[in-house]
Amino acid sequence: RIFVLGIGFFTLCFLMTSLGGQFSAKRLGDSPFTIRTEVMGALESRGVLRRMSDMLEMLMKRMDILARLENSTDFHKGDEARFPLDRFQPAAGLMERIQAIAQNVSDIAIKVDQILRNSLLNGKVAEGRRDQCEVPRDPKYPDCAGKVEWMRARWTSDPCYAFFGVDGTECSFLIYLSEVEWFCPPLPWRNRTAALPSPPPLPQVQAAFRSDLAHLLELIGTGKESLSFMKKRIRHLAQQWLRAARRLEQKLKDRQRDQKHILIHIGFLTEESGDVFSPRVLKGGPLGEMVQWADILAALFLLGHSLRVTVSLKELQSHLGVPPGRGNCPLTSPLPFDLIYTDYHGLQQMKQHMGLSFKKYRCRVRVIDTFGTEPAYNHEEYATLRGYRTNWGYWNLQPTQFMTMFPHTPDNSFMGFVSEELNKTERQLIKASKVSGMAVVYGKEASIWKGKEKFLAILNKYMEIHGTVYYETQRPPEVPAFVKNHGLLPQHEFQQLLRKAKLFIGFGFPYEGPAPLEAIANGCVFLQARFNPPHSSLNHEFFRGKPTSREVSSQHPYAEDFIGKPHVWTVDYNNSEEFEAAIKTIMRTQVDPYLPYEYTCEGMLERIHAYIQHQDFCTTSSPPLPPKAKSPAMQSPLSPLALSPNATHLVWSPSASRDPHAWPPVDSLQVWVSETHHACTETCRRRGLVCEPTFFRFLNKKEVFLQLSITCDSTEYEMNHLYPAVAENVHECYLQKEPLLFSCAGYNTKYRRLCPCRDYRKGQVALCRDCL
Repeated sequence: RIFVLGIGFFTLCFLMTSLGGQFSAKRLGDSPFTIRTEVMGALESRGVLRRMSDMLEMLMKRMDILARLENSTDFHKGDEARFPLDRFQPAAGLMERIQAIAQNVSDIAIKVDQILRNSLLNGKVAEGRRDQCEVPRDPKYPDCAGKVEWMRARWTSDPCYAFFGVDGTECSFLIYLSEVEWFCPPLPWRNRTAALPSPPPLPQVQAAFRSDLAHLLELIGTGKESLSFMKKRIRHLAQQWLRAARRLEQKLKDRQRDQKHILIHIGFLTEESGDVFSPRVLKGGPLGEMVQWADILAALFLLGHSLRVTVSLKELQSHLGVPPGRGNCPLTSPLPFDLIYTDYHGLQQMKQHMGLSFKKYRCRVRVIDTFGTEPAYNHEEYATLRGYRTNWGYWNLQPTQFMTMFPHTPDNSFMGFVSEELNKTERQLIKASKVSGMAVVYGKEASIWKGKEKFLAILNKYMEIHGTVYYETQRPPEVPAFVKNHGLLPQHEFQQLLRKAKLFIGFGFPYEGPAPLEAIANGCVFLQARFNPPHSSLNHEFFRGKPTSREVSSQHPYAEDFIGKPHVWTVDYNNSEEFEAAIKTIMRTQVDPYLPYEYTCEGMLERIHAYIQHQDFCTTSSPPLPPKAKSPAMQSPLSPLALSPNATHLVWSPSASRDPHAWPPVDSLQVWVSETHHACTETCRRRGLVCEPTFFRFLNKKEVFLQLSITCDSTEYEMNHLYPAVAENVHECYLQKEPLLFSCAGYNTKYRRLCPCRDYRKGQVALCRDCL
């Protein structure tokens, strides 16, 4: 009996302790989760009181059973087993006390239940809402009921819902879905004036060119080898950047430019993405991305814009205003940035943590994308249905929001980077110090040299071969003994090596890096391999999974197509005779240092300035009105286009209206019909033009086929990245149903495509003649 009484006493103590914990009140405003804590605590407290009353009642019944059992046994017989009767006298008092406590607890439970009901009712009245909310039936909000159903089942899955006041009631679901998200209509009984007003927009400040890069170096920060590399590069090119900024400032002649608030989030340097680059900076790893990011930072800063730089997920969340939780809720306030420059890793991180705000603000994003993303891979539904789905595409952005290292396809914007520009004295000095029998191999990793013994042996007959292969002292690199390996060199020492060399030779990898342009700018001839068949995502492991079907005909297509001989030689390395003949010719050829204007500091500043001023993906533009004048023969009154004087292509009609804010200007447009085996990129290039995807909207009309004398027995709208096009053998014409699929890339032998082309500035393929 003592044992049972002890258990009962300790049970009572435990229950009273639990009751005290449940009623430890929190003050309003202690935390963003106060509302949820208060409601849940009240409900749990009421349940505990009821359980206490039930357990005490059960305890009383069991003690009563023990008392009856005692009276019916010989428990008190035997002196050795007998307990003094007076020891059990207090038991009766304890029984009475427990019975009184049980009654009190029962009374308390009833009173607490009444208090909770009254407080919840009064709270709802105070907030101006009914005790029970019904899901509104509004055809303008068809997803409301489904979203409420989801909230019922999943509102506890992310703490961010509680942060915005969701507490499990129907009313809190509807308030959240109408005021934080936008799936339900505003509730008429809500006091909208009580909501905090949105912060006023920041005042527009005019951007002014900067003349000092010191503050930018502070913004970049420290702590990573990658950041140190970028800061060294900015310091090294500082004087060239500053001179270029002064020249562009004079060229723009005090033109008004709004200062943009820009976030630069370098996602591949965050710990969450692995940051594989920082440890490899000192070991000869690929530096092309960091070269480009350093130059982007310098250009944006010198143009006078307000920058924030992040290389961590925590900083990104802080700058964006991400609510606490797992990223399912929208941002807590309007996005404070006009533009966000990031990469694919950063894009994924933003989508995970911005909730619905990502869809709202993704038009402000610019994605630095080394190899490019073609429209067929960018459109999620189309990519999934047609087999273009990869790990890197399907974002449904405007394709020109992707910014590439080289002008691969006009579907994306060409961002680029810069190479060091030489003055007249330096150019003369380099020409005088060239060693005609010296070659430098492109490749910092020993794996690049494997299997190249045949080419190296031929080259060694004519030239002294130098390498810059990274190695550790205890493990020399696996390169031939006749190669003079300098190990990994700092950038300025590598530049000095290039200034002496006659030849810079590539063995097929790495693809499309900055080094060949640096070599050509330092007076080297670049020799590279021709790929036959061309490498692509369909036949080569390196490109597999990348969001492009681009066929790469050589190690560096830009150098082959935009520079060419005598600076760039592309030969078949499988043909030893052709390879050896090229080396002999190169040794006799004299070349001057050459750098395309678009890879100078001024060229990059000019290009980024034009993008910031004119690219706007947050507002949609509609085609201009057709010409009002009487249309001549072969011109449809519904089209702003007219047949050219030589009747080979269409041009913008002089009588058609044009939007003065349209960019590129519409009068730069020419419409050509491709051959069946040519993409629009190739079609325009063969005419000294460049394909302009923003002009597709003017071609995507049935009347344009008529103007070009193309017979259409039928015309259909479909989703296809090759449309508008015509299948001539069956006289079927096709128009584009999905604007995101307008694409300069791609061809099919079945179709001849309608291609929008434009002119471009000399040395600046990204901009038309009047685009600055």
